[in-house]
Order: sequence, then structure tokens, then C-alpha cells
Amino acid sequence: MVSIILASHGKFAEGLVQSAQMIFGEQDQIKTVTFMPEEGPEDLKAKLETAISSFSSDAEILFLVDLWGGTPFNQANILFEEMSERAAIVSGMNLPMLLEALGTRMGTEKAHEVATHILGQEQSGIRVRPDELTPEIEAGVVSESGGAAQLEPGTVIGDGQIKYVLARVDTRLLHGQVATGWVKSVNPTRIIVVSDKVANDEMRKTLIKQAAPPGIRANVIPIAKLAEINEDPRFGGTRALLLFETPQDVLEAINQGIDIDEVNLGSMAHTKGKVMINNSVSVDDDDVKTIMELKDKGVKFDVRKVPADSAQNLERLLKKQNLI
Repeated sequence: MVSIILASHGKFAEGLVQSAQMIFGEQDQIKTVTFMPEEGPEDLKAKLETAISSFSSDAEILFLVDLWGGTPFNQANILFEEMSERAAIVSGMNLPMLLEALGTRMGTEKAHEVATHILGQEQSGIRVRPDELTPEIEAGVVSESGGAAQLEPGTVIGDGQIKYVLARVDTRLLHGQVATGWVKSVNPTRIIVVSDKVANDEMRKTLIKQAAPPGIRANVIPIAKLAEINEDPRFGGTRALLLFETPQDVLEAINQGIDIDEVNLGSMAHTKGKVMINNSVSVDDDDVKTIMELKDKGVKFDVRKVPADSAQNLERLLKKQNLI
């Protein structure tokens, strides 16, 4: 895994890491270096050297710095010259950039490859409303053109089968932990929110579509519609990330023919009458009943907010609260 050092004027780097870990989960091999008003360049260089020495002697290192030509860049650049074959520097760091780096380093051992990727995604975290302010070259990234609906009925794409790469129960549906952490982990081509309730709420539908990460379309559909496209060969080759508000909706989807063998319980909000079984999942009697029905159908459960978390045993969590 590529190691990452964030260097900034003031405590900006520390704040970025804290924010990133709220979305992506706890991270290893990441250090922050802060350049404070009372310090000089040599102080900063010493901090950078300490950060580097905390990794293995042959570690691939990505430096993310705030300003090109600023002191954090200049001092990192001096050290970079001694290790350029296994290091890279990218300036202008921001939260989307850090999230891209964290996701990309999962699939490569080279700092140069991570730097190349995030440089190519440089503008992906910059979005604007109203939409007409977005240059057309950018708008094409999230264009609604194309897709299975424009193909002739009966057209078979790939093997004609949609692939469900993740089925997640999350009261908040599409938000940062999903749009960044889980998207990077399971690599979907489409995010589908499956809910009869939300499908009839135009405001929520619009907000969900706007929250989709660049290059990935988000749709909000009723459960019956999912059953319909499940049988449509035009959706072959689609890698779908399914989002449900409740386990009851998952059960109904399975009853309508959707083949879901594992469900990620990511976030079920606490409301009156519900019991917290961990820091993000709350259940009531009907939820427990539904979960047991899903279990009887052979569904397995993955209880965690983000991919970096350790999965928890659902049955053990329920037993601890005397719910089963």
C-alpha cells in the first residue's frame, strides 16, 4: 500500500485526514505534517523526515501538499529528490483529492500511479449549481444520455444479466461514505436507490441524483421497477450498487425475484422504539423479524459503515441486546 504524507500551512492537513476518515474509515500508513507560524523551514523538514522514517525504508510515498511553491512543497521537494523513483508530490490538496488517493492506493503499490490517477481526476470534486454554470465539457461527465433505455427492447448486452456488487441498507441512502468509500471498494457503474417511498418524492430523487459521484449515474426506482430491469437483457454488463432504506424493502425485492445473497447493514437511524445494536444500526421488533426472515432465505449480513471497518457479527449484536 502506498503511504501518504499530507503537509500544510497550519492544521489544514490534520482536518483533512479527520474528515476523510469519517467517510472512508480509519486509515493506516498516513501521516500529517503541519507548518506552524512560529516554525522555520528546517523545523518542517525535520517533521517530514520523521514522517518518512515511520514507514518502511522502501515505502512508496505520496506527498499531498497545499500550495505549489509553498514551504511544505519546497521541503517535501528537497526530500523527494532523494527518493524520486518511489515518491510523488501533488499540490492543491483537498478532500476529494485525498479520498481519490485513499481509494486508488487499494489497487496499486506505486506512488506514481496514484499521483497520475488523482491528477486525472483533478476537477471531479469541483461541481457547481446552478447546472448552467458548468462548462459543457464537464457536464458530459454526468450526462443522462445513453444507457439501456435507448437500446431496442430485446437487445442483449454482455451475458444479459445485471450484476449486484453491493446491496446496502442505509437510512441516509446516497451520501459521502457511499459515494466515496463503497464506490471505490465495489466499483459500480450505476447506483440504484430502491424505494417505493423515495421514488414518489421528487425532491429527494433530485438530491440523490445530484449526489452521485462523477461518471456514475444514480437512479431512484420503486421495487417493482428493479424486478423489471432485473429481467431486461439490455442491462447486462451493469454493475449495480443497490441502496435500500429498510430491511423490509430488501425482503420485498427478494420476494419479487431479485437475487441478493448478502446485505450490508451500514446505517439504520435511531428513532423511538428502536434499540441501538452498534454505533450506526438501530432496530425494532419488525426489523428483527425481517432480518430473521432474510436469514432463513440464506441472506448473509455484513455489518459495517465503511469498507475499512471490521465486519461485526449481526447475530451476536442482536443477542447482546436480548433481541433474539
